[in-house]
Amino acid sequence: MAESNETKNELQATAEPGVTDEAILAQMEQIKTEIAEAKPLVGGVEDIGVLGSEYDSHDKVYQQKIEHLKSKYEKIRRIRPDGNCFFRAVSFAYLERLIHDTSDYSRFASVVKQSKDGLVALGFPAFTIEDFHELFVEVVESVETATDVSDLLSKFCDQSTADYVVVYLRLLTSGKLQEKADFFIHFIDGGQTVKDFCNQEVEPMAKESDHIHIIALTEALGIHVRVEYMDRGEGGTVNHHDFPEDGSPPHICLLYRPGHYDILYN
Repeated sequence: MAESNETKNELQATAEPGVTDEAILAQMEQIKTEIAEAKPLVGGVEDIGVLGSEYDSHDKVYQQKIEHLKSKYEKIRRIRPDGNCFFRAVSFAYLERLIHDTSDYSRFASVVKQSKDGLVALGFPAFTIEDFHELFVEVVESVETATDVSDLLSKFCDQSTADYVVVYLRLLTSGKLQEKADFFIHFIDGGQTVKDFCNQEVEPMAKESDHIHIIALTEALGIHVRVEYMDRGEGGTVNHHDFPEDGSPPHICLLYRPGHYDILYN
């Protein structure tokens, strides 16, 4: 937020007389979009130490937390910060895992193939979700015989393919929230219905994800995800949260920094 305010102040100082706040905010959004699009949708695997260069060397809070993170993880794969990073990170990370460990492939592939019927039963029009479902099934099936991650990475770096995957995962998340609306309504503020929340905060592209999205998607796919939270809170350590909280070891690990998710490897 501080960085956004600094950018806004700089734009206000250099703006032509009569330029409105709305125009300045639109310019800020354009700058953010250009920065995001300069990064790959899914990056390569890097040493976890690269995080240090993203923060001021005198920023003790983040530098201490990076050191703590380095004691738990060796590598990171950075994801484009475009509002879809959670869905892209969790899907790529899990499919990459299936390439190296096929033990859960049959179960996962079956869940994905049958998932369209569950959405249709909830009232999603079959003709609007069919293309997204078919492509996601194709991507899942492609990892069954893959020997390395190169083809999967190529698919996820293709904007069209990557967006279709994200759209379908957003639909799955929405479906699980609506299926268990009596439970999830307690996570939603402002008097919204679960349906309204899904229409406004889950299904649209570029909407950021929070706990409620993670709970719903991990349950829909039957996967276990650990999220490491790194923010400016005190303590010098990075704390994690497991989804679901059933004591099972995580299949994949993600790093969360305010508004953004990347993939971690230990």
